[in-house]
Amino acid sequence: MALYESVIIGRQDLTPNQFEELIDEFIKIIESFKGVIKKRESWGLRNLAYKINKNRKGHYVLLNIDSSSDAIIEYERLMRLNEDIIRFLTIRISSVDEKSSPLMNNKSDRYKSEVVNTETTSPSNVEA
Repeated sequence: MALYESVIIGRQDLTPNQFEELIDEFIKIIESFKGVIKKRESWGLRNLAYKINKNRKGHYVLLNIDSSSDAIIEYERLMRLNEDIIRFLTIRISSVDEKSSPLMNNKSDRYKSEVVNTETTSPSNVEA
């Protein structure tokens, strides 16, 4: 068994519940091959960087999977056939990161880190 990280983007027309049901179907495929979902993060409806098939937004989800390569091949084949999936990317990883992804952190935490970074790198703090 190997570890994989998969990000899936679904059509904006779907309701969040419909998208979650769709992801549950893909998870059942992985589990039918005796795979395990180590982590699941729903990133919600987000803007796309550019239009894809007339879609400007998409529902994002991240899955960390511990499974065989046969399960991943079938999983990706079914995603290619599904019209509700705009894009997906699955990569092999060495270990699962247990903490939440940067997209899951709230904006106030990101703002605090940006303020700290600008204060430490301001010209007044740099000695000549």
